[in-house]
Amino acid sequence: MGPLRNRILDSIRPQAQEFFRTHADIKPMNTGDVIFEDGAPVTHVVFPHEGVVSIIAEMSNGRSVEKSSIGPEGFLGFSLIMGGGSSLGRSVVQVPGQASWVTIADLDVALEEFQCVREIMLRYAKSHTVQLMESVACNSLHTAEQRVARWLLHAHDRVEGDTYSVTQEAIAMLLALRRATVNAICTDLMNAGAISYHRGSLRVTNRAVLHERACECYERIRLASL
Repeated sequence: MGPLRNRILDSIRPQAQEFFRTHADIKPMNTGDVIFEDGAPVTHVVFPHEGVVSIIAEMSNGRSVEKSSIGPEGFLGFSLIMGGGSSLGRSVVQVPGQASWVTIADLDVALEEFQCVREIMLRYAKSHTVQLMESVACNSLHTAEQRVARWLLHAHDRVEGDTYSVTQEAIAMLLALRRATVNAICTDLMNAGAISYHRGSLRVTNRAVLHERACECYERIRLASL
């Protein structure tokens, strides 16, 4: 098996990395795959190598919104680290990639044998809380364009290259925006030379322009996850 390509796993001691190499099951993450249902027992921890997984809140009226997102900088299943055993939201793949899956039993062994694993996973769980709080402020205070640009930048950070698969419909759902609003924003970003978009394939053509259109929350969330 080659490099683990997940920042959490890449940051631990070599002996711990070898443990995860021999105990992890690498699986593809396809768009629309549900990693965990809301409130379901967490049976594995999942370390994305690339791609975007959204933690979604679903309302009784059928509407949904993204609470937070996770990519190669983190892992899913952090309720296990915080003393719980149930998923804290519906986890759905938005941008495809692949991930390392590790059973709870194997994670328990790693946590017992390698202090570095516990420390870095706790650090990420805390940084994810920052993302949750920042998202609340962002959704309340910033424009639709700023929020779309921020989301596109975070997705760009989590893939190899400049092109990734995502639909305008998905972005609209995740950010609680109208599809027409997202379409207008993407058209404006294309006219500005920031992105190109065709049939669900988005390419970041000028990251600097996209960064200018995003809100300050992008940098705050990015720095919190380092």
